[in-house]
Amino acid sequence: MQHLQQLVIEAIETSQFPETPTNLYDPIRYILTLGGKRVRPVLTLMAAELFGMQEMDEIIPAAKAVEFFHNFSLIHDDLMDKAPLRRGKTTVHEKWDANIAILSGDGLLVKAYEEISKCNPVYLPATLRILSKVAMEVCEGQQLDMDYESRASLSMPEYLEMIRLKTSVLLGGALQLGAILSGANEQQQQLIYDFGENVGLAFQLQDDILDAYGDPDTFGKIVGGDIMINKKTFLLVKLMEVIAEEDVPTMQRLLRSTVEAVPTKVEDMLTLYDKYQVREAADELKDIYTQRAFEKMDALDVPNERKEALLLLANNLLVRQQ
Repeated sequence: MQHLQQLVIEAIETSQFPETPTNLYDPIRYILTLGGKRVRPVLTLMAAELFGMQEMDEIIPAAKAVEFFHNFSLIHDDLMDKAPLRRGKTTVHEKWDANIAILSGDGLLVKAYEEISKCNPVYLPATLRILSKVAMEVCEGQQLDMDYESRASLSMPEYLEMIRLKTSVLLGGALQLGAILSGANEQQQQLIYDFGENVGLAFQLQDDILDAYGDPDTFGKIVGGDIMINKKTFLLVKLMEVIAEEDVPTMQRLLRSTVEAVPTKVEDMLTLYDKYQVREAADELKDIYTQRAFEKMDALDVPNERKEALLLLANNLLVRQQ
């Protein structure tokens, strides 16, 4: 994986953007230098390798398209969430302003399609279709996330569909792009897409768990941050689903409170989570999605040794403390 990661990093770092207008292109350069693990574009290359592609230069444009699209979504999500930081650095809308964040995000989306246009023309209709499908679904997921903020309650199917759209489809799409460009048939494309989608769902459940129960020294974010802002994670949605009537007033009081007014808000909510074993429910569902992902990988008609890198990456993503 490391050699592919390095290929992606070099491709992103050497991307050329015009000098002017500076307020359009400087934010694009800025967001792309904030780093991250570049997991999504690496997945595109790994899928191509999985299906026997050796010429990674042919896949790099699709990997860049995935990374450009991902960062477009981050710029806009940060603006909508009024987030001050991204990967420990000032977000684009805070460093510049909201209008610049909108335009530079739009610019990255256009650049994503420009990169896709550089792919093998034989596969251009298929790659355009997948990128467009994933892009629209990510937008749907973000809209649902915002819609649900004002909802008093949320069903578990609604929550799982929201995180599938917002988080998981891009992992599946990144893998499918690599499969398309390496000549995999539609059945194999669907299997690798399903692998990525299930890994993505398991990954988000792990993130929900870590936010509440992670080690503050390794998590990289404030533990309990989701509880502080009443974010509807799997844990909260599950609690609302199973809580006994006598504990509803306690839960509602905590949801109405702030950490400033009730300093023990996080601890008190964790007590409810523990009472109703919602962490165990999250772990159980995470294991189900993980198993589904591995079943999809097992069904792929490629040599097992080619599967090892993707399986190792999936394990690293799902057994993590940060």
